[in-house]
Amino acid sequence: MIETNCSLKPFNTFSIEAKAQTLFHFNDMAQLPELLDLVTKYHSENKPVLILGAGSNTLFCEDFSGLVIKVELLGVDISTSDEHYILQVAAGEDWHQLVTDCIAKGIDGLENLALIPGVVGSAPVQNIGAYGTEFKDFCESVEYVDLLTGELVVLSAAECLFAYRDSIFKHTGMSNALITKVTLTLSKQWQPHSRYGSLQNIENQEQVSAKQIYDSVCQIRNEKLPDPEKLGNVGSFFKNPVVSQQQADALLRLYPNMPNYPQNDKSIKLAAGWLIDQAGLKGKTVGGAAVHKNQALVLINQNNATSTDVILLADLVRTKVKAMFNVSLEHEVRFIGREGETNLQQVIKYVRAK
Repeated sequence: MIETNCSLKPFNTFSIEAKAQTLFHFNDMAQLPELLDLVTKYHSENKPVLILGAGSNTLFCEDFSGLVIKVELLGVDISTSDEHYILQVAAGEDWHQLVTDCIAKGIDGLENLALIPGVVGSAPVQNIGAYGTEFKDFCESVEYVDLLTGELVVLSAAECLFAYRDSIFKHTGMSNALITKVTLTLSKQWQPHSRYGSLQNIENQEQVSAKQIYDSVCQIRNEKLPDPEKLGNVGSFFKNPVVSQQQADALLRLYPNMPNYPQNDKSIKLAAGWLIDQAGLKGKTVGGAAVHKNQALVLINQNNATSTDVILLADLVRTKVKAMFNVSLEHEVRFIGREGETNLQQVIKYVRAK
């Protein structure tokens, strides 16, 4: 189905009003020839093309002047080998529902990633992660269609170049890669990851089950994070910054209780939410946007916020944290402007000039 001059408010969890010139609902691979023709037309007119999942990590900064492809492909195929469960999952499947269904079927491993919003096709782009595990830990391969050539390509996990909240799909040259399917492998010899963060509070750690971890993760996330159906948000707005050991040591001398997590390369990951909280920004509002009062890492649409409200608030947070800690926060959310993806540094100049 194709819509024109279509509101994107229902298709982003921030519930920010913006319009797309054209919206293509891609729910069947049989639509691919039609979609490729439309993409070719828009490219020939120098108009932008955007691939959209659930809009759970997207801030529309203004109306989009081109084609938005809403990925709605569905289907889950489960097979087994001697040692693994093998899941082939279409890109439009809801991620949390996949995790829930796996736990119900006794297919364990994804429980730490419960209640992460979004669709399966977005998971490799961001290399979603929580409580000590990441998407890359279970990824076998990712299939995508190149919207320029129509070629169907399969990348191995190694070829996806996964890193912290990063992958090859976020970099130059991959903007025309529409992910259609992912293949996951989950070991039948399940090992719990229950000693990260609040999960350490689960009793009887030696006999903990995947269902217990799943339930705990859901409880923690529900307590900390607002429901997008009630308060528009995209979850964690900023990435947890990674600094040198030297900088971390200097900060720890000033703030001995500062959460810090050593990384394999001897750098130190800091908790962005803690930094924002210490800067006194919990509950801070700009227009209809606010820093969530319970979780400073989350910016919310508290009262019919505009994209400008969110942009100004995000810039305020970044500026205050930089001034107090000399740590630069990088936004996790994708900023989408009129002509395609942009970033906070670019759009704040435009907003201030208005």
